[in-house]
Amino acid sequence: MATTMTSSSSSAAANKPAKFVVRNADAVDLAKSNHPIATGVGFFDHMIDQFNSHAQVGVGATVVLLRRRSSEEAAAAAKEAESEEADLSDKNRLSEPPEDQSELMSEMGRALGTKFAALIDAEAMQPSSSAAEGDGAEGDGAVLVRSSRFCCPLDEALVECVLSVPAPSGSSASGAGELIEFTLPPYGIYPSPRGRTRIGRMCTSSLRAFFEELASSSGLIVSLKKVRGDNGHHVVESAFKAFSRALRNLLDGTDTGGGGSGSGNGDAAGGGPSFESVWGVESPSHSAGLELSRSAELSRSTRETSISVKLRLDGGGGCCADAAGGGISIETGVGPLDDFFATLAKEAGISLNVECGGDTWVDDHHTSEDVAIAVGQCLNKALGTKAGLNRMWCAAGKSGDAEVEVTMDLSNRPCLTHDLSLSSNAGGEEYVVGPSSSSSSPPEAPSSSSSSPLSVEMFEHVLDSLVSQGQMTVHAVQRKEGSSVFETAMATAVAFGRALRMCAAVDVRRAGKTASSKGTLSV
Repeated sequence: MATTMTSSSSSAAANKPAKFVVRNADAVDLAKSNHPIATGVGFFDHMIDQFNSHAQVGVGATVVLLRRRSSEEAAAAAKEAESEEADLSDKNRLSEPPEDQSELMSEMGRALGTKFAALIDAEAMQPSSSAAEGDGAEGDGAVLVRSSRFCCPLDEALVECVLSVPAPSGSSASGAGELIEFTLPPYGIYPSPRGRTRIGRMCTSSLRAFFEELASSSGLIVSLKKVRGDNGHHVVESAFKAFSRALRNLLDGTDTGGGGSGSGNGDAAGGGPSFESVWGVESPSHSAGLELSRSAELSRSTRETSISVKLRLDGGGGCCADAAGGGISIETGVGPLDDFFATLAKEAGISLNVECGGDTWVDDHHTSEDVAIAVGQCLNKALGTKAGLNRMWCAAGKSGDAEVEVTMDLSNRPCLTHDLSLSSNAGGEEYVVGPSSSSSSPPEAPSSSSSSPLSVEMFEHVLDSLVSQGQMTVHAVQRKEGSSVFETAMATAVAFGRALRMCAAVDVRRAGKTASSKGTLSV
């Protein structure tokens, strides 16, 4: 059946004859749609396809232009469109005139939103215990049954999406949906300050109309906020992927935040009433990881360092001699570096054994860089092709006063972007000084048996080398500066480890397929 809809932005628009009809709108949970995506705007097709790859919701829809008829003939035109064979070979057949794209996207938003609403059924969206006790989030006076937050990292963009299900009111089956925040424009900085007006043949000014109708028709309260983004294409892509991932979590009853439903605070690897059943130690995901028994080891020697790394992603403690320490043993000769990797490994739930003999009598540079490179290479080797993995997650960590959120994508497109207070730290620290040290000044040149300091500039280099060799995209957002750079470093380690744990998790529903609209991350 075709669905004919008109824009609801004004009463005048509601009385105008429809220009478009949406046929075969479909949204199938954890399955493929039998219908193609054919909106008539090529780049928009590509964005809609993100629901397939990242929400794991099979989406299909075809937009057809109605013949120009009088209002009395509009209904007949809609019926006629059902029997007409549209020429779908031209992927941009409806991109002109550009002023019609807002209406086209509104129709798509309304058609897909209606299908999404059917997926968010009342039984699956029952309030969690915290919401039932009155601790649920609220927005504009409406109690929210459940919220899901996700940030999607691309190498030149980071967008946050929050989806909330409002509690039903009166006799209605669900609460009213609304787009309450939309800060994606400008779309990049080329040119500044205007950004992109078109990406391919899609008009960026029309995107808001799509998300407004998607929110209204799905019954979701939607927030889309650009955290950063210089590339217009990636800003839009990040928004669609963030929405898709947040929708998947909402349907699963999980969230990137700890503390249960609606918290959305990212303070742990994850939360929500169904988190343990989907990702916990008793879940099929955990069992599938154990079966893979992913591990890697590496030894490398130069005139500057001699390094041995053993890493196991699944099971913990399996490859390291120090089983009493949880399978984590880090001895690099650089104390804060040991602390960083030990904390990261603990939060990631991995076994990690690192031994390094380096020229710390020179300084910390060679040891810090080479250890980060080696650990990153082992991570990348253990992760393999990344097929079947969850791939993306965001998590926050705290240490002392510091609070940092890390958003990670095992993308095979390495990029680190951060706003950590390193060069501009409040204390003017040159070194990462742990709690056992009393001064930020470097100690006297250490002997071969003592621990070397870690300079602040090398801590940043460690992050960059780890991300680069691990073949991942990472955005680190500083929520609160620590009282020392050490606190900031440890908060980053906690968040990084928690995000890695969830990115590396096996999603058995993907049946070994890559979470990408490209179908692969290898090329």
